[in-house]
Amino acid sequence: MEPDDLPLRANDLLRQLVAQDLDPLSVAELEVRVAALEGEIARVRRRIEHAVNHRASADALFRR
Repeated sequence: MEPDDLPLRANDLLRQLVAQDLDPLSVAELEVRVAALEGEIARVRRRIEHAVNHRASADALFRR
């Protein structure tokens, strides 16, 4: 991910996460980080799916 693709706010958590130096982390710490990020990705995907389904339901209701 390129810095230009990130939110503009300097205090944005995603920007901070991407900018963090990974060199000091051990393999175990990196594996824990990957697992946490994969869990977060799954959570975000569920939220996206919910939002899309909710929108589709609302669109269907108002098309009647």
